[in-house]
Amino acid sequence: MKKKTMAALIGTGMFFSMGVGAFAASNLQPIQAFLNTGMKFQVNGQAFTPAEAPITYKNTTYLPLRSVADALDIPVRYNAASNLIQLGEQSQGVALAVGFSDMYHTKDPNKTVYGGKDYKEVYLNDSSGSRGGSFMLYPKKKYSTLVLQAAAIGKDIEKLTVQDSDTDIELKSTSVSLGEGLKTITVDISGSNSLYINAELKDGGKFFVPLTTSYFK
Repeated sequence: MKKKTMAALIGTGMFFSMGVGAFAASNLQPIQAFLNTGMKFQVNGQAFTPAEAPITYKNTTYLPLRSVADALDIPVRYNAASNLIQLGEQSQGVALAVGFSDMYHTKDPNKTVYGGKDYKEVYLNDSSGSRGGSFMLYPKKKYSTLVLQAAAIGKDIEKLTVQDSDTDIELKSTSVSLGEGLKTITVDISGSNSLYINAELKDGGKFFVPLTTSYFK
């Protein structure tokens, strides 16, 4: 449904908001266009008001791409260096190690090895007692998929959840057993600004997440 709606909007025309520097560096030609503040929109049957007013030029209406992408939960990125607009998933992922911060974030080689492989940077909750092993991620609506790798050490993880921190909506719930080894969990995070990941840990159990091979895309 989202793809069909997006295709229809592309047919209408879109524009993307960029900084003045980006415009100055581009080969632009002046045109005479009009702000069309009276036009109304619906997305999947629901009223939608773009953050910026659409413009009309030569009988074609152009919508603000950033607002439309947010309404459809489609990631959109602008690369000023290459003057490239990217819609949807990236072909290559962005590792969770980039900008990750948590008290259980470690680069200690005595803790980053699992299954004979050194993952260099990991989240390892190796505390004691029955507890919740949790951390935050901040996709900032730039990505549509989280690929999370996780392993249980010592004791099975009976419940691992991924939750949208802003809406409190549970996006994924699963378990991780010792026999599964390093488990890959794929989560649809379209439109999510921040995520809360939590594992219910038993005394003697550890929660291992390699941050170099877990990623957003």
